Order: sequence, then structure tokens, then C-alpha cells
Amino acid sequence: MSEEWRRLHPRTLLAGAAVLCGVAGGAALPAVAGLAGGRPLWQAVAWVLAGAALLVLAGTAADWVRLRRTRYRVGPERVDLHTGFLLLKQRSLARERIRSVDLTANPLQRVLGLVKVRIGTGEHTGGESTLELDLVTRTEGERLRQELLARAAAAEETGHDSALATLDPRWIRYAPVSFLAPALGGAAAGAVMQVSEWFGAQGKVIDWIGDRFQDVSVTWMLLDLVLLATAVGAVGALGLWVEMWWNYRLEREPGGTLRVRRGLLTARSVTLEERRLRGIELVEPLGVRLFGAARVDAVATGLAQDDDDKHADLKNLLPAVPRERAERVAAQVLREPEPPTGAPLAAHPRAARTRRLRWALWSVLGPVALLAVLGLLLAPVLLYVAAGCAVVLTPIAVLFALDAYRALGHGVSGAYLVARSGTVRRSTVALQRSGVIGWTVKQSYFQRRAGILTLTATTAAGTGGYDVYDTGESQGLAFAAEAVPGLLAPFLEPVHTPEARPTLR
Repeated sequence: MSEEWRRLHPRTLLAGAAVLCGVAGGAALPAVAGLAGGRPLWQAVAWVLAGAALLVLAGTAADWVRLRRTRYRVGPERVDLHTGFLLLKQRSLARERIRSVDLTANPLQRVLGLVKVRIGTGEHTGGESTLELDLVTRTEGERLRQELLARAAAAEETGHDSALATLDPRWIRYAPVSFLAPALGGAAAGAVMQVSEWFGAQGKVIDWIGDRFQDVSVTWMLLDLVLLATAVGAVGALGLWVEMWWNYRLEREPGGTLRVRRGLLTARSVTLEERRLRGIELVEPLGVRLFGAARVDAVATGLAQDDDDKHADLKNLLPAVPRERAERVAAQVLREPEPPTGAPLAAHPRAARTRRLRWALWSVLGPVALLAVLGLLLAPVLLYVAAGCAVVLTPIAVLFALDAYRALGHGVSGAYLVARSGTVRRSTVALQRSGVIGWTVKQSYFQRRAGILTLTATTAAGTGGYDVYDTGESQGLAFAAEAVPGLLAPFLEPVHTPEARPTLR
């Protein structure tokens, strides 16, 4: 294994110069327009061109210095990165701590045959948990990925890769029903108003909208604008889905790793060692769930993110697909004959339903009561608003509460414990019983009165803990004792009743 020092690829300078040219070009037109007011046009253009050239040259020079002062090497025990000019920085990661090697490339970098390599340990230790090589050739990035994950030898011994899932263009139909669509629609409407304010034309935009709806009531105008924003958001969600998931492929590679490749313009490759996998999470946002679909996320060690990390999607193994297909892929990922998430789950006591109904009613009656008080003190019209909100929102809140109660469930399926909860975002997690390192039992005053409690399975993977909400006291403790025998036993003592149910000491 070579331990020679290597440098970033010289084409990094071209990538940086191209970006600077784009920035300079985007700023050139408004700059010329601003300068031309007090001097001849040719002089303004000359000044702007000189400034743009200076910006590109200065930025390229800085990139050249960074290129010359950055070097890295892969040794048998450590990966080292040295960089810096005035402030020298020497970073080192133990190879045994490395959990991920991710490759990304935007369209410009793909044209130049370059990738950014991100080497991570998955620990919450700030910038000290990752090394970034920006940029190396695609071949060098693949070499680093295989070498750092100790997969090269296994790749030579084993014949071929095994695809677990590949892109089905029909999956795009779930993009417009995600929560991203209304968010994008609202962002687009806000952007229009903000840009019009920059140019002093916000009033004209509002007047133009008013002219379009001058023969329509305010209620219908607002409804039409909401529908228009939703349609715009749906189109944006479709475009974003294509950018994120085109060329998608989930495969099991030789050496015991899972690899996700995807992206239309920005290519992304994420590799996960199977020995770091502790389970999967089947996620069903409300809109997607109404169409019978779900996505699959990994519950694994080594996927924790740094505070400044912008890549929050490393755990996504599968986009929203028909639920049956999602469960089949989950079973393949876990090497199980049947998906653990499809196992029958135990229902929770009626006290959990009462608790959710109470929350739902308070969430509606609180604002309604505030509006009623303001109506009595300030404007009587608010009393009608309060009554309308109570009539419309109360049944909706009750439906959500009942749905949240029906979602509750827990059980044991082979080597996995399974917990399900949520309504706006329903989540079913299948967690390896051997991966549970502790239980946290929480019981508020109101839970004690209702005879229920919340269990949290603590693990080193995923979010660090997965909740089983509002189980019966004996039901929950018996489940914890069955799922991970011996872990909770020292804290339980039998109650001498005909049923001999366990309780906390």
C-alpha cells in the first residue's frame, strides 16, 4: 500500500475560475447600469471588465496557493491531510474510525471529470470528524472509496454487484404530494414579493393581482392564489425529485457494503457498510401515505452529521415508492425473508387515545378562546372567526388524533423490535434487538394517572433513540424485557397479583 503524498488535481483551478466567471458575469450587468449613470458607457464597461478580470485572477491565484499547499496520503493506519498557507492545518483520521466515503460532483465538476471526496467518521465532533478533498479525479475518488472501506480485495474475489432497487420513473408521481410541494409554492410566492420590493414594484404586483380578481370575492381570490402556489410548488417538487433521484441505483457490493448512487446534475454516491446497519425506518409522510407509498431510511452507525454539514440525506436508501415495494427492499437490505415492518403490532391502551384527543382539542380550543376574548374586547367580528375555526378545525383535529392513536404499535419480529407512531409523519422502525444498549422509561404526572408510559430504546445508530409512546405500564415493561432479555430485568420486580405483572423498582 502506497503512503506517498498526493495533491488535488490541477483541473481544480478550471472549476474555480469557471465559477468566478459566472459570479462576475452575473454582477456585471447591474454594475454597468449603476456606473453608466455618471460616466460614458464605454468607461463603465471598461471598469466592470477590469474588476471582473481582477476578481477571477485573484480567486484563481488563491486556488493555486491552496492547490500547492494541500496534500494528503493514505497510510495503513491513518489518513492525513495537510493544508494552509499562513495558518498551517494538519488533520488526521484513524482508518478504523472511518465510516463513510461519499463522492459528489456538480455539473461543472462532472464535465471536468472531478469529484469531491468526503471522508467521515460519523461522530459529533465538529469539523474534526471529517476530511474533504476538493477536488480529485473520478478514478482517484473511486480508488479512495474502495481502499478506505477495505473493499478492494473482496471486490477481486467476488464476481459481480447485486442491484436491490433501480429507478422506476413511475415513482415520480409521489413527488407532488410530499410536504415539499406547498413549501416550494410558498417560497416562490415569497420570492416574487421580495424581488418586486427590491425593484420598488411590490405595489404594482399587488395591484396587478387585484385587477385579475376584481370580479371575485376575497375568499375565492385567496383560494385561487393558494391553488396557484400549490401548482407551482408541485412543478418545483417534480423538478427537484428528478434532480435528486435520477439515475438512482441501490446495490449490494462485494465486501458487504450497500451503495446508493443518484442525481441528474449533481451526482452523488453514498456507501454504507452492512456491519454498521442496525435496522431500517419506513417513513410515510401524510400525503405520500394517502397514496399507499413509503420511503426507506437506514438506521446505522456512522451516519451522524457534523453541525455544519449540509448533506442531511445520507440515510435515504429508497425514495417514496409503493409500500409493498418499500417493504420488499427493506427485507433485502436486512437480508431477511420477510420485512420486519410488516409484522403484526400490539395496540396501545385507550388511555393513549384519550391523551391524543385531549391534545387535539386543546390545540383548537386554545386559539379559539383567544380569538373569542379579543372579539369581546376589540372587534365583534372575531367572534364569528372564532366560531368558524371551532366548527372547521375541531373535526379535523379529532380525525388526526384518532389516526395518531391507530398508528401506535409495537412488537417483536425475529431479531428486530418494531415500533410505529406518527400521523403527519408516520414512522415504523425495525431495530436490531442486539443493537439496543439501554432503555429509558419516561412517565409524566398525567401518564402516571392514566397508567401509561413511554419507552425509549437507546442505540448507537440513527437518531440515538427510538420511542414507543404511551404503552400500558405492564405492557411496555413486558415488551422491553422480551425484546432485550436481561437489560431491564435488574430494575423490575414482580408484583404478587394473579397476573404477576412486572413493575419498576
